[in-house]
Amino acid sequence: MIRRHWIEISDEPWCPQGIRNAVTDYCRFVTELSGIYHAIAPLLIDALDRTGGRFVLDLGSGGGGPWLQLQPLLHKMGMEVTVCLSDHNPDVVAFERARRLSRHAIVYHAESVDATHVPSGLPGFRTMFSAFHHLDLGQARAALADAVAHGEGIAVFEMGGRSVLMLLAVLPVPVRVLLSVPFIRPFRWSTLLWTYLVPVLPIVLLLDSIVSVLRMYDAEELRGLTTGLDNYRWSIGTVGGKPIPVPILYLVGVPAKSHFASE
Repeated sequence: MIRRHWIEISDEPWCPQGIRNAVTDYCRFVTELSGIYHAIAPLLIDALDRTGGRFVLDLGSGGGGPWLQLQPLLHKMGMEVTVCLSDHNPDVVAFERARRLSRHAIVYHAESVDATHVPSGLPGFRTMFSAFHHLDLGQARAALADAVAHGEGIAVFEMGGRSVLMLLAVLPVPVRVLLSVPFIRPFRWSTLLWTYLVPVLPIVLLLDSIVSVLRMYDAEELRGLTTGLDNYRWSIGTVGGKPIPVPILYLVGVPAKSHFASE
């Protein structure tokens, strides 16, 4: 299936903020409910160990990503990390909720952060969860090159893949949205408005989910993006999500001096 970088409605500047927040809240809710990114914890711990990093800068955090569950899981596995959430369109309400519930183990940057040009005042091992597909080829390459230029490790994780099976799997999204919205936090009246009174959110999430599948990079495309970034060791592969058996594609890059094994 050819990669198509079509638009996602919630990414567009003309998309109402209430819809954008509702989309990222829903994505975070599903991620937390499924716990699917728990499977990458050993991989992330290994990369952090090899770089010596204990501060994570999460890029494209949306509504907070998997960190409210992943950060304490890393703690249980012996890895103490502080996580800073950031985004091109930061949702401070969702970020503040994560900070409060994590007892400040999760912090955030309230200003806009471009993953292709991260300010030098924001150090840390960089992560992206279900966000890398939002970048086109030029932006994706720039995001990796920027991490290399700053000497920071980077780990990119994408749930699912570009396949007919994944397209079929997202078709029930409108029903899932209608059932899920009352349980999503932080509570927002705007989310109820766009779901039940003016039922735009279920349609937007369905369309954006389809486009997300079409935008996803495969392993060979990820490998191509690392061409020329030879002073880093790059690891590309998949791990099986748990408890939902959905593959998680990963790209991990660390400075070559860390001797992270290339696969």
